[in-house]
Amino acid sequence: MQRFWKILMVLFLGMTLAGCAASKKKGGTVEVEDATIGGSGAEVITDASASAVGSDDATAGEIITIDQDDANMDDPLGQRVVYFDFDSSNLTPEAQRVVEAHAQYLSNNPGMAVVLEGHADERGTREYNLALGERRANAVSEIFQAMGVAPDAIRTISYGEERPISMGQDESAWSLNRRVEILY
Repeated sequence: MQRFWKILMVLFLGMTLAGCAASKKKGGTVEVEDATIGGSGAEVITDASASAVGSDDATAGEIITIDQDDANMDDPLGQRVVYFDFDSSNLTPEAQRVVEAHAQYLSNNPGMAVVLEGHADERGTREYNLALGERRANAVSEIFQAMGVAPDAIRTISYGEERPISMGQDESAWSLNRRVEILY
């Protein structure tokens, strides 16, 4: 009987640790599950289990911390999110400034890799929003490449409407969800 309880305790601890290892980090960290960079086309992610990659050297389960607490928001490199108008993949002048600053940084640091996550608000079908998020991420990628960033250092992902920042049902909430996140 005592052996039964020991086995049960070991199973419980193992399941608990496995559950902790599988959970995603939020805030300034990203858990890496697939560390390949430089696929040929955009990758479309349709579930919340997807993760981003921070470098060519990342391995499965590695946590990459991105500290934005000290970022100067007047500095375009301190801004890692660019926003889009409704139903558009065209960059606004402010977004263009931010993207160009990041492109310059990446072209001066060829060992760096970036993930561009495209997002959309909840209006429109799921399929349409995935395609729109992909067009937005590709618009940023095209500027990066035009400014000298190697294509294999860029990975694009579309989450469509799957990962909203704001859950509101008005224009101020939707405008926050129409974005591309730039992740190193």
